[in-house]
Amino acid sequence: MDFIANWLDRWSERSSRGVARRSSRRSALTRIGGLMVGSAFALPVLPFDRTGQAFAAEATKRKQAKDDTACDYWRYCAQDGYLCSCCGGTVSTCPPGTEPSKVAWVGTCRNPVDGKDYLISYNDCCGKTACGRCMCNTSQGERPGYRLGLHNDVNWCMANDSSVFHCTTALIVGLPEGSS
Repeated sequence: MDFIANWLDRWSERSSRGVARRSSRRSALTRIGGLMVGSAFALPVLPFDRTGQAFAAEATKRKQAKDDTACDYWRYCAQDGYLCSCCGGTVSTCPPGTEPSKVAWVGTCRNPVDGKDYLISYNDCCGKTACGRCMCNTSQGERPGYRLGLHNDVNWCMANDSSVFHCTTALIVGLPEGSS
């Protein structure tokens, strides 16, 4: 019996020393890491709750669809200027004492309620000093200045009798080509 125990001890020691000569801690850690990563693909993914994210996204959609005095209102995706809805006008009409610019820039914005893209004409309202309330500069899809109709950093009141800028409206002019 003593002979078997001694033989087993010598065999274990030789095997352990042989493994130690052929490998390092770093390679062992690499193999263990590979085994862990490989087993992660074999194990089923545990379920988790994402309803909070869905509720937050829905609340954001409702806010974007209703609050025309906030920069994240869906029509303001290419807005640059003071919102007329904060300055005595509405999202589509100039305040009293001002007139819409004769030239404008356009943008395409997605309505989160119906999921459709709409062409939006951004018209500056001219004739009074700058409103100074609800400044928005979202500039989504803005192009460099050489594409003037898609560039929003211009005083678009330049074609009017008074080139004084007051605020900006966001009029829906239609659906882009190819939309249904």
